[in-house]
Parts: sequence; C-alpha cells; structure tokens
Amino acid sequence: MDKNYKLAIVGATGLVGRTVLKVLEEENLPISEYKFFASKKSAGQILNFMGRDYIVNELTENSFDEHFDFAIFSAGGDTSKKFSPIASSKGCIVIDNSSAFRMDDNVPLIVPEVNLEQIKENNGIIANPNCSTIQAVVALKPLDDKFKIKRVVYSTYQAVSGAGQKGLDDLNNGLLGKEPEKFPYPIVNNCLPHIDVFLDNGYTKEEEKMINETRKILNKPTLKVTATTVRVPVKNSHSESINIEFENSFELDDVIETLKNAPGIIVQDDVKNDVYPLAINANGHNEVFVGRIRRDFSVDNGINLWVVADNIRKGAASNAVQILEKLL
Repeated sequence: MDKNYKLAIVGATGLVGRTVLKVLEEENLPISEYKFFASKKSAGQILNFMGRDYIVNELTENSFDEHFDFAIFSAGGDTSKKFSPIASSKGCIVIDNSSAFRMDDNVPLIVPEVNLEQIKENNGIIANPNCSTIQAVVALKPLDDKFKIKRVVYSTYQAVSGAGQKGLDDLNNGLLGKEPEKFPYPIVNNCLPHIDVFLDNGYTKEEEKMINETRKILNKPTLKVTATTVRVPVKNSHSESINIEFENSFELDDVIETLKNAPGIIVQDDVKNDVYPLAINANGHNEVFVGRIRRDFSVDNGINLWVVADNIRKGAASNAVQILEKLL
C-alpha cells in the first residue's frame, strides 16, 4: 500500500485493549505508526508491541491534535462519549468498543461478516456491538437470508471476562474463598441471571442490548427477540443457546450447509462422537463455533443452535481489528 497509516489505541492497558494489540500483531496491517492511550492512572506503563516498547500516554482533550487516521477505543462508555467526537472532528475514524454509540441512528453498528456494506455510512464513528450480540448475529445472518427469521429466543452463558479484569478477579479470588467485589453474589459454583443493571421492564441492560442490537444489525426493526443473559463461572468465551423460528420451511441438512458455507463460522456438530462447541476450545480463536443444530418440534419452523465464541476476541478486539482491516 502507498499510504502509511497512523493508529491510536485508547484503553490500551485494559483486557480488551491488550487483546487488540495481540490481534494487531497477528494481522500485521499496513500501519506505520501506533500510539497508545489510557487513563491518568495507567499512563506511563510500558507496553511491548511488535518487539518494541511503547510508553502509554494519558488521554486528554488534546491527544488527537496530532493527526491519526484511525483509533480503536476500548475504554468504556463515558470515555468514548467524551473523546470519540473530539477524535472524529480531527479527521480520525473511530472504531468504538463501548455501548456509547451503538443505538445511535447516525452510527453504523458493524459485524464484518454480517453488514459490512453499512461501514461507508460512518460520520467518523463506527460502533462495535456487544460481545454476546456479535457471535449471535454471525450465526443468524446467513439463516435469515435463506429462511427469513420470525423470532429469536436467546439464553446466554457468559464468561466472567465479559465483566473485565474485575470479573476475572472475582472468579479467581472466589476459588480462594474470598468475597466477590464485582458481582453481587459469588460466581464460584453459581450462575447469576444478572448482567448489567435491571431496567423497569424486568429485563437487564445486557438483555435489552442483545434485543435492540440484533434488530439494528439485521436491519429488522420489528423482529421478535427475547433474551435471558446469565453469568457463569467460566473464565473466557461466551456460550449461547439460540432458538429460532423461521417464516419458511426448511430441511435440517440445508440449515447445516448454510452455516458451514457462511463466513466466520466453524460448524462442530457430530453428537454421536460428542462433538459440539465448547468455551474452552473457542478460547483464542476469532471464529464463531456452531453446533447442537436440531429441529424445534414445538413450533412449525423452529431450530435450536449452540453458539460459542471468544468474547474478548470476536466479541470485541478482533471484530474491531476486522473493521479496521476493511477500512484500510
């Protein structure tokens, strides 16, 4: 490539930020200059990246005065709300990992395997969806194209890493008999049907995110979707039971073939030999794993899927890097 691009990473020292760096090292994109930013608390840390040491800078309102072509933000909603518009006003395209802009009508919500064509509609900010939504829509999109989805029921089994380093600490410390600090109850030997805050309608914010983001990404604003999201004592990789009702009739073999031929999906579905997706195996991978594909006999055109992915990679870091790659 002729152009040398300059990339800023905001929230570089966090769980997702460090994984973004790992994915960037693997992908080796045509970027000539990198700069890392974090909060005042984390500024001054040294990060080794591509064999070189970088000092982490404090993020300020003047950080984007020097020109950047792109920035990946993984520093939380409040930081994104404040600094993303500043960055984009200086000609930088922001890929934001927080929830700050996901439901903004003027911001595309992108999963490259699903709705890449909407990437052009950015006004300087592109939103990365919620981790639990990303893996779900990668599986839903090819099926919707072929069989037309009528209704979706999500039940999730979400890893503690989805709650950041403090979530991982609660699990590790809980195994030592310590009290939780991040979660309201112990996560060891437990399942918590409570991710993010409860809303007036009885759903959690995480459940609402999945519902609304699925509709936006699939461009089906009236799609019937419901969700129950659960935190489980697994370090990394989210698992999801997805029940789908189609408008059209289908052959099960056709559903399996459609998934096998879809981008970003690996089908693992051989129950006779106990082959199905596992969180422990999805760890460290960028693909979405689908199995337990079977007909739902309780409705006319229903199926059940088991969908597993690394929530820090495909659910955040590698999805953002994939977006960057497409922009390049």
